[in-house]
Amino acid sequence: MELSFAPMEGITSYVYRDVHARLFPGADVYYAPFIAPDGRGNFKTGDLRDVLPENNSRIKLVPQILCNSAQPFLAVVRVLADLGYEEVNLNAGCPSGTVVSKHKGAGMLLDLGSLDNCLAGIFSSCPLRVSVKTRMGMEDSSEFPAILEVYKKYPLSRLIVHARSRSGMYKSRCDTGAFAAALPDCPFPVIYNGDIFSPSQLESLLQLCPGLSGVMLGRGAVTDPALFRRLLGGAELSRDELHSFHDELLNVFLSSGLSPNYAVSRMKELWFYMQHMFPDSGRPVRNILKSRSLADYCSAVRTLFSSCRFDGSLCFSSQAQALHVM
Repeated sequence: MELSFAPMEGITSYVYRDVHARLFPGADVYYAPFIAPDGRGNFKTGDLRDVLPENNSRIKLVPQILCNSAQPFLAVVRVLADLGYEEVNLNAGCPSGTVVSKHKGAGMLLDLGSLDNCLAGIFSSCPLRVSVKTRMGMEDSSEFPAILEVYKKYPLSRLIVHARSRSGMYKSRCDTGAFAAALPDCPFPVIYNGDIFSPSQLESLLQLCPGLSGVMLGRGAVTDPALFRRLLGGAELSRDELHSFHDELLNVFLSSGLSPNYAVSRMKELWFYMQHMFPDSGRPVRNILKSRSLADYCSAVRTLFSSCRFDGSLCFSSQAQALHVM
């Protein structure tokens, strides 16, 4: 079964991916945060830097593209093919309001005819394998059978399903029942995404969906960087491991040329998730998030690690439940 690390914009950059793979091996594949081309296929230099092979030599990486028509998608694919990539992922799942309002991401599910046309244009001439990451609907997972009929028309390398509708964002419970009901009819490998925070949750999912090809971890793996190891039968994350991971990541951010203030800003985004490994750490975490300088930030982090209770078994605890509102 394939274990993959979800793309998380602003968090799972190439710097993060490299440090994570070095200190916590276990993910079979990483997906890069989306490249968002304009109508002519142009995209940001930073997006290109994130997928350069020399910045991802330690891992298997699949780039992701966010657009709603074939022409810009194929323009980006030509760049990725020249870099040596063999597979690319279409984002049909991002629930962000600014994305959906442009009929991109999960907004593609608003018009299945347009989604069909986009896929037809892509598969007519794309030289790379194409996978899709999707939600199960816009308002309700009852929309998924009709959405799946569109996907089944094309030779997807895999379908990654976030088992919520767009309206559920990350707050609603995943509809594993509707997901399991659709799984037998899929002619391509299917990867499950959504609310896997522990080995016991994965075991329950596999009992419900024995034909599953893999799982994708996002918030759970950012909260607990050892989660892939735990799913493979390894040890829980320790306080010292998380501290070392944090320090290594911060040092690499700084050595890569980020300004101290920007490096701190990137680390604060991680604490939005990693704080849940420290139950009842409200004030120390607030001090981290309020820090204005690198020195203040490092001081606040040292206080957190030295004074707060640590729990390496994120599961059905209050920490895991708190992730539903993120």
